[in-house]
Amino acid sequence: MTIHKEGYKSILITAILFAVVNLASFYFLSFYFAWLTWLIFILTLGLLLFIISFFRVPRRQLTLGSNLVICPADGKVVVIEEVYDEEYFKDKRLQVSIFMSPANVHQNRNPVTGEVVYNQYHKGKYLVAWHPKSSTENERHSVVIRHPKGEILVKQIAGALAKRIVNYLSVGQKVEQCTEMGFIKFGSRVDVLLPLDAKVNVQFNQVVKGGVTVLATLA
Repeated sequence: MTIHKEGYKSILITAILFAVVNLASFYFLSFYFAWLTWLIFILTLGLLLFIISFFRVPRRQLTLGSNLVICPADGKVVVIEEVYDEEYFKDKRLQVSIFMSPANVHQNRNPVTGEVVYNQYHKGKYLVAWHPKSSTENERHSVVIRHPKGEILVKQIAGALAKRIVNYLSVGQKVEQCTEMGFIKFGSRVDVLLPLDAKVNVQFNQVVKGGVTVLATLA
C-alpha cells in the first residue's frame, strides 16, 4: 500500500494538529485531568489514522480486457438505469453509478483504453452523492473516452463532503485501461454512461473495486 500524492498536504496538516493538540493537552491537563488527556489523544490519533487511510492506494491485481469496462472507483452500485444524457451524447445511455463513502479508496481509474475526446469541469451544488439530481446539479468533472466499441462518459461527482475533484486527463490524450484518472476528496460518486447495447455485469447494491470489478461488457 502507498499514500496518494493528493494526501500529502492533508496528512501533514493533520499530523501537525495532532502534535500541537496533544502537547498542549499533556502540558496543561495531564496533571489534573489525566483521563481527558488520554481521551484527546485517542480521538486525535483516530482522526490522523482516518486521514492516512483515506488517501491509501492499495496494491491490486488489475483486470484488463479490450471489450471490458472496468469499475473506475471503489464503492457501492447505487444506480443502474437508462437515462437521457444532456451533456455530451444528446441521446439515451445506460448509467451505472458508484457511491464512494469516506471509508473507500478514492483513487479513480480509466475504465477502458482509448482517446480522451471530451473533458469538462462543471461548478455546482453539494447534494448528498446518492441524490438523483447529483449527477446533473452537483460539482462534477466529465470525461469521455473514445473506445473502438463505443464512447464511455465518466463523471466524477462531488458529494456533501467532497470539496475537491482532481482530474489528470486532457483532450487528445491516449489513456490505458485501469491507469489513474483522478481523485475525489472525502465522499463522492462516479457515474459511468455506457452504450445501450452494453451488457452490465454488476448488480444494484453490489460492492465493487476500482480497477478490479468488471462493470460492463461492450458489444
